[in-house]
Amino acid sequence: MSGRARLTLYSAAATLMAACALLPLVKPATWFLQAVLLLALQSGVGALTRRVPLARPLTVAAQALVTLMLLTLVFAQQQALLGFVPGPEAFRHLGDLLQAGTDDVGRYAIPAPLSDGIRLMLIGGVLVIGLAVDTLAVTFRSAAPAGLPLLALYSVAAGLSGGGWAWLWFLLAATGYLMLLLAEGRDRLSQWGRVFGGAPRSQGLDASSGTVAPVRTGRRIGVVALGVALAVPLALPALDGGLLGGAGAGVGSGSGGGTISAVNPLVSLRDSLNVDEDRQVMSYRTNTEDTQDMYLRIVSLDDFDGTAWKPAQRHIQDVPDTFPTPIGLGADVQRSEIQTRISAADWYAQDWLPMPYPVSKVNISGSWRYEPVGRTLVGDHGQNTRGVQYQVTSLIVQPTAEQLANAPEPSKVLKREFTKVPSSLPAVVADTARKVTAGSTNHYEQAVKLQDYFAVNGGFTYNTQVQVGTGSAAIARFLKDKQGFCVHFSFAMASMARTLGIPARVAVGFTPGSPQSDGSMSVGLRDAHAWPELYFEGVGWTRFEPTPNRGSVPEYTQTDTPGSDSSAVPKPSTSTSAAPSTAPSASGNCLAEQKKLEACPSQSAPATVGSKDDGTPRLQILLYTLAGLLLLAIPLLPMLWRMRLRDVRLGAHGRSEADAPAYTLATWLEVTDTAWDYGIVPDESQTPRKAAARIVRLGLLEAEASDAVHRLAAAVEQVLYAPHPRLTAGLAEDARRVTDALGARASRTARLRALLAPRSAVRVAWAASAYWTALSARLAARRESLLRRPSGQNS
Repeated sequence: MSGRARLTLYSAAATLMAACALLPLVKPATWFLQAVLLLALQSGVGALTRRVPLARPLTVAAQALVTLMLLTLVFAQQQALLGFVPGPEAFRHLGDLLQAGTDDVGRYAIPAPLSDGIRLMLIGGVLVIGLAVDTLAVTFRSAAPAGLPLLALYSVAAGLSGGGWAWLWFLLAATGYLMLLLAEGRDRLSQWGRVFGGAPRSQGLDASSGTVAPVRTGRRIGVVALGVALAVPLALPALDGGLLGGAGAGVGSGSGGGTISAVNPLVSLRDSLNVDEDRQVMSYRTNTEDTQDMYLRIVSLDDFDGTAWKPAQRHIQDVPDTFPTPIGLGADVQRSEIQTRISAADWYAQDWLPMPYPVSKVNISGSWRYEPVGRTLVGDHGQNTRGVQYQVTSLIVQPTAEQLANAPEPSKVLKREFTKVPSSLPAVVADTARKVTAGSTNHYEQAVKLQDYFAVNGGFTYNTQVQVGTGSAAIARFLKDKQGFCVHFSFAMASMARTLGIPARVAVGFTPGSPQSDGSMSVGLRDAHAWPELYFEGVGWTRFEPTPNRGSVPEYTQTDTPGSDSSAVPKPSTSTSAAPSTAPSASGNCLAEQKKLEACPSQSAPATVGSKDDGTPRLQILLYTLAGLLLLAIPLLPMLWRMRLRDVRLGAHGRSEADAPAYTLATWLEVTDTAWDYGIVPDESQTPRKAAARIVRLGLLEAEASDAVHRLAAAVEQVLYAPHPRLTAGLAEDARRVTDALGARASRTARLRALLAPRSAVRVAWAASAYWTALSARLAARRESLLRRPSGQNS
């Protein structure tokens, strides 16, 4: 197998091995077999065009064209000409499929069903990455930069999928890239013959056998490096954001898996608390005069992994006309129903909809989806809160201390989910929780003591400038330094409550705001807040307020802690909430425990929503890009043609005596055409010797280049007049020497003209004209021959 063929094979294999990271995203994985077949065809076209050979840009263009035709054949056969030639209808259909695939990606959870749109995005993405890898590694013989598209493919896939098999996808992708590097290294070493070889020639080894030792060494080094890459991260501390990263890190990125980590909803709280101007986020009117419990809740963070609180991956569904009764809320708990009309500011763009908790009904226009466990609404297809107006029917739940104290244990499935704490949580967190709540007889007393510990008697101070740190030890640092803001207090109390067996989560939203003279309430930047919610059977999720001097302390906690309404708002989140998907099932098949958690799947496939920009459609962007590339390519066609023609004329052909005349004349023609490009018009009436002297004179060539021109002219005369023409060595080198000399003597303008608009490119028009004339003559002769035939011979 030749070196280029081996590189082609390994580049395709590296692409497919990196693409394996996409397998967990979609079920079934039949798309992968189609991707393998189409990538093989794409790579085969590249191998054939390089063997012709074509110029490098033409090779890439041929592969891109064949790729487009293959995608058309698979996805737009009915709309294409002859089934595979794309036209306007085919492009329109492909654009519709891409748009549908984009919608499906935002709608379905992982693993998503294999719709046509998602299939086009997966296969098309693999082919695009494969083309980039093949171009860099094989066409341009540079395998190292080919790791960038492979890394992009792996990173996107691994960032979405996550899961326990992430190490396997990394191993496959890294192995594929390593194989590609070794294949390129072997190909390069083979060109050095037996320099590295230790075996004698008598063993019958070919010239490349000497590369065995270096290649074997390279494999060993690669295996060791790969092992280090896998093993070292396990021994090093985590370098990610961390549980309380928002306290000192500013705005950060969300964690993987398509969920919104604590960073996105919470990290901007400190920055917003310190703003000079308290801008209004929204205003609302409600039919109750008691607004101290009107916390406007955005989202709940119930997944705690030791370094972040984030929304768990759950099913989302269409917004119901009337929400079901809140989980755990018994009929004997006092409640009142209120109506609230909310108007968001035009500048405030949040994915999640702020609402009082718990909501019974929402009247809102736009594209929104409902997450039943958290009872939250999230925007779909780029929908956000910017300028929206909506009406909410909600409950004000007023449990008594006795009801909370006598609450029975929650269901096992709920307790198992909402009391999980990671093993990395420092022991001081649980120890402090037990110490603070010593003597309590029930979970309610424990919760009240935790709240009072932070808000009243624990010596904590509210400070938005504190640098608490990140990682699993952040809560321990906070408990030691006793300084922080609402993020730290809510995170710490929820974590400590879980260590005591109390189901807990963190809610993010706004405090009630400030009353206005017109009877409305104004919610500003400094009203954003985070607070813990603890679950009590018979009451449901219940708000507590551990942050000192912020928010309002609920009456049912029997504390006299004063509160205030100064807080801040989270910046708009652009993350998505991804839900693990299972097959849709009817509500009748839902288990009782699932009903308890309100986690039953809907009739449609489980979905998740992300934020998307309502900008220019992708198909329109693609068409504009192709049109721009075409406009750029047209002026470069003469340059590309000359470059290709020069490679052919001065290439490796014509090395036998039989091909000496053709090779010599082609080389001489290349020299005269190059001189023409620099302004020396060829004179066909002159002999080669006089033509050479003319090029030397007009081109102001020095001795070395002059000798090269005359050697070429002598070689031409030899093949024209000698009885037995012989091949002259060094013709290509002499031709390139003359080209360099002509360029060195020319002005910058002349060099640009010779490069971008070569005069000799007119030969294309001459050749086309000659071909057309010859074709017309042949057709005319054939027509005349047919007319002259006797009538009896026309049968």
